[in-house]
Amino acid sequence: MVMAELVQSIGILSVIFFGLGFLLMIIEVFVPGFGVSGILGIIFLIAGVIVTAKTLLEALILIIIILAILGVLTSILIRSVSKGRLPNKIILSTSISKDEGYIGTNDMQYFLDKVGTTLTVLRPAGTVDFDGVKLDVISEGDFIPKDTLVKVTKVEGRKIVVRQIRN
Repeated sequence: MVMAELVQSIGILSVIFFGLGFLLMIIEVFVPGFGVSGILGIIFLIAGVIVTAKTLLEALILIIIILAILGVLTSILIRSVSKGRLPNKIILSTSISKDEGYIGTNDMQYFLDKVGTTLTVLRPAGTVDFDGVKLDVISEGDFIPKDTLVKVTKVEGRKIVVRQIRN
């Protein structure tokens, strides 16, 4: 009974609001940006509910229908992503490798055997400058004074171990 009244109360304005709302939500998925189309889509969907529903029960039913439709659209999108059917312009296909000079933040092996100057006293931890790059390091157990040359002897993840260079 409520559904029949709800279907009868859908006018041209409701169809326009719902159509624009769903269209803008789809655009939000495929066009990178700040969410303007998604926010406008939500506003149009809410306006469609306000224009169409005459009672709170009708509004609740419309909201459930909208959420179900958005759920179906989301599952179609996820299925498309998993099967590689999305346009190539929204998917990053290039990658940067170590061979091309990229070093990730967790890849500290680059500093192995590098020489730097202590900026603080190492007791055993402190800071060392490696050609302008300041890193927290640990000495091999020795006290190392400030402004001393040190060499990286071991790298374990983000842990860098240094040893004083003896003159």
